[in-house]
Amino acid sequence: MLLLFGAIGISVLAGYAAGGRLRRFESAHIRLWWLVLLGLALQEAPVGSHRAAMALLMVSYVTLVIFATANLRCAGFGLILLGLALNWLVIAANGGMPVSGDALARSGQAEALQLLETEGGAKHHLSTAEDNFIFLADVIPVGGPLAQVVSAGDILVYAGIGWYIVATMRGPRDEREDEGSI
Repeated sequence: MLLLFGAIGISVLAGYAAGGRLRRFESAHIRLWWLVLLGLALQEAPVGSHRAAMALLMVSYVTLVIFATANLRCAGFGLILLGLALNWLVIAANGGMPVSGDALARSGQAEALQLLETEGGAKHHLSTAEDNFIFLADVIPVGGPLAQVVSAGDILVYAGIGWYIVATMRGPRDEREDEGSI
């Protein structure tokens, strides 16, 4: 989640650097925005069994895909939808998101590695040779203060969010041309 907020912050700064303004979000029309809140809440819901956790995770992805599809006309939402689809593919094929032990260690999350080794996770598990699409799983270490492991799908989602924020802050081309021709 920290990486998501970091991506949003960097995108806002990039939007300002590109001459954008936050006030342009007032006229942005996002359809079914509440589905994002529902989808993220379902992913964070505490559940005891692996089966219940997987069911909630699948429902959350359906919710997020519906949201992204409803907003495909907006900049960046094609990338968001592709990233969600890649993550869903890996999770569905493996009964949870495989996580590289090496990537966990390289990102500075030795405690998470030990937890997955001893207890497993409801939604994540250490990757094994039996896992499918491992190259799309959580295999990319992000060190430093973020200390996370991400997937290619996560990167596409973050890039799509960034694209949306910068494009919205800059506004439509005709609006930018009108501002400069006074």
